[in-house]
Amino acid sequence: MQLRYQFRVYPTLGQQDSLARAFGCARVVYNDALAAREQARRDGARRISDAELSKQLTAAKKTPGRAWLGEVSSVVLQQALADLNTAYRNFFHSHTGKRKGAKLGAPRFRSRHDSRQTIRFTRNARFTVTVGGKLRLPKIGDLRVKWSRQLPCEPSSVTVIKDSMGRYYASFVVDVSSDPLPMQDSEVGIDLGLTTFATLSDGSTITSPRFFRRAERKLRKSQQSFSRKAKGSSNQAKARRKVAKAHAAAADARRDFAHKHSTKIIRDNQAVYIEDLCVKGLARTRLAKSVHDAGWTMFTRMLEEKAARYGRYFTKVDRFFPSSQLCSDCGVVDGKKPLSVRTWTCRCGAIHDRDMNAARNILAAGQAERRNACGAQVRPEPVPALCGEAGTRRERR
Repeated sequence: MQLRYQFRVYPTLGQQDSLARAFGCARVVYNDALAAREQARRDGARRISDAELSKQLTAAKKTPGRAWLGEVSSVVLQQALADLNTAYRNFFHSHTGKRKGAKLGAPRFRSRHDSRQTIRFTRNARFTVTVGGKLRLPKIGDLRVKWSRQLPCEPSSVTVIKDSMGRYYASFVVDVSSDPLPMQDSEVGIDLGLTTFATLSDGSTITSPRFFRRAERKLRKSQQSFSRKAKGSSNQAKARRKVAKAHAAAADARRDFAHKHSTKIIRDNQAVYIEDLCVKGLARTRLAKSVHDAGWTMFTRMLEEKAARYGRYFTKVDRFFPSSQLCSDCGVVDGKKPLSVRTWTCRCGAIHDRDMNAARNILAAGQAERRNACGAQVRPEPVPALCGEAGTRRERR
């Protein structure tokens, strides 16, 4: 299993210039290769292979117009070509059905004004972590890293990231084996919501923090200030960083919230069942801002990844399962109910809290699905057909 370990790095002014040069060279190589492939497609020519693109890159370094590409590590440029190849592969697999999920668009040109700039070094670049704890990168130097924990093994690659706030990060990819946690007797079903972020079948709830809603006033003022600055001025750049800082603070707090609660749920339960919400559809409704602010997809992804890492069982219950309509006591489907109905009484006399009842139904549905998946083989092994059985060819006499 591959994991990412991300740490904050603090480059000097000279190293920031070197990183900016590397970001720009990687972007130019990516855009040149994309333009070459698009031109070949418009001309009706065959697809340009990765080897041909690499040869074109080598030849471009010898021309006056692209000689500055030699100022950065060649591994960074080759990884830019690999990123383009991955983008095309995902695009084609998405439209041919080999890739699950929504269809992806064709690769687009990168811009120097993108809020996120990245470069990647592999083992071929011979990056190292020095004895003093600094990250040594070719043609950049030793970057000071703020280590929050040690790497479990030798990383296979490192990606240097610059975000919209101007912060720099080093993201290491390491290969680790699964680390199962001690067995637990408890299982839990989770119902996600907006007023209450999550309701668990064991009776506990997680209050929705609404990070974006709480930061809206600060964001509004910073965006107003940004809109009043002269275009291209240094004051506009300062105002833009303030807007980015407010957005980053909300995003970081949301990510930290999801990490802490997903870790606690995985640690305390042997099996986790959660409803499969159509977040993309809900984001088209009048609740779009609240849906995006909740971060359900990120939370669900963290649960799934941590369950695989720590030896827990995780599954999603079908999104069409009527968890809010079904009585968890008698099993009667009581029909659809508007969101304003938070409690309801079943014909059997049971009084249900809407979210708690849904969480219990999700738990029961997940347990039933798990038992069916772990039972006997559904399809038996093929056996020879009996003589004279319908559909077999008889010998002529």
